[in-house]
Amino acid sequence: MNKALLISATASNVGKTLLSSALLYHFKERVRPYKCGPDFIDPQFHEAITATPSINLDGFCLDKEQQRWMFVNYFDKEVAIIEGVMGYYDGMDKGASAYDVAKTLQVPTLLVLDGSGSYITLSAIIKGLCEFQKDNTIKGVIFNRLSSKSHYELIKKTLQRELPHIQPLGWIKKDLPSLGSTHLGLDLADKNAIEPIAKDVLEHIDLEALEKIMHYQKPSLPPYPFAPIEKNDAVCTLVQDENFSFVYHDNLCYLKEKYKKLHLIKAIKDEAIPQESDIVILPGGYVETNRHYNNIKDATTFKNSLISHVKNGKKVYAECAGLIYLGKKIDEKTMSGILDIEFSLSDKRERLGYYYAKELSTQKILKGHAFHYSKVTSAPQGDILLYKSNPKRGNIGGWIKRNIYATYLHSFWRESNVL
Repeated sequence: MNKALLISATASNVGKTLLSSALLYHFKERVRPYKCGPDFIDPQFHEAITATPSINLDGFCLDKEQQRWMFVNYFDKEVAIIEGVMGYYDGMDKGASAYDVAKTLQVPTLLVLDGSGSYITLSAIIKGLCEFQKDNTIKGVIFNRLSSKSHYELIKKTLQRELPHIQPLGWIKKDLPSLGSTHLGLDLADKNAIEPIAKDVLEHIDLEALEKIMHYQKPSLPPYPFAPIEKNDAVCTLVQDENFSFVYHDNLCYLKEKYKKLHLIKAIKDEAIPQESDIVILPGGYVETNRHYNNIKDATTFKNSLISHVKNGKKVYAECAGLIYLGKKIDEKTMSGILDIEFSLSDKRERLGYYYAKELSTQKILKGHAFHYSKVTSAPQGDILLYKSNPKRGNIGGWIKRNIYATYLHSFWRESNVL
């Protein structure tokens, strides 16, 4: 018998990542981490804690059979822990909520609730969550930001009377050190703080009772639900480092399955693109902040090898930060100049959420996620339209120029078959 758990909440910033990180630390020798949705930052935390890559489960980009395959295919440890996204039901309109993922996989759900300033009302909230969709998988709850054990006992008393089928599993004291953030999410520089925080988080949690609700019969691997992969003789180079770090683990596995050879290089170490490369992939990440720009501004060997690669008619695929790096500049920060595009960094998000991408020349439609603060200030007409529901309200989000495919959209390559 395996163990599995999805951790969710009523909203963001309630404690999902804090609790998920602590439990991953507790199970770190025997757990495969997962993340609901298109997040790139939380999975990097997961891997830093467990030394095991975290797998994204996305109900918008992947259908139910694809999610099941993704979950079981990578479930190679005793324990699976899935960190939810936003509130439990947020994203239901797109089939992409934590509830949808838990229901699809039939994984038990653990709620974490902010218990500060309340006690009886918390049972009403939990009851509402349980009754909103009767086929939910909610089994237990942990209360965050409590000041004392007596506060927890007050909450627990009402919960056990009103909702005996929901197990109260403990509490997390208030005013624990928090994990920092950047304009795109959690700051990976804080990962070394996880160990002492995890011990504090788990101090008042009944781990034995928690493991009982995690009992899970892992299903057999379902039939492969994607288009068959045609292994080719091409050589692929993926740039993967602190600047270009937004790579779904399954995308990396997909490249290894598809190409004859895969090179992994680091632009921040000024490594040259191998001359035998037929395609170079520049994933998303950070090139616009001062810290990350300083990592790459003097990487002339890397830049010149990329320029030569393009001049030789070879392919480049770029997402978000990769798109920016192919441009001329962002604000006053000089990029490679391969594409005649200029960007600026905004104080507010330019895009956040799920998008469709329509290639204007082929009319091909792709699904994915976009999240960026940059905007285009000067560019030729683009070839890829990004929109949420109505193509008429979309705007340019990518460029296809001969051998270059550059887009703001992040996608699951196994599903999109864009490479």
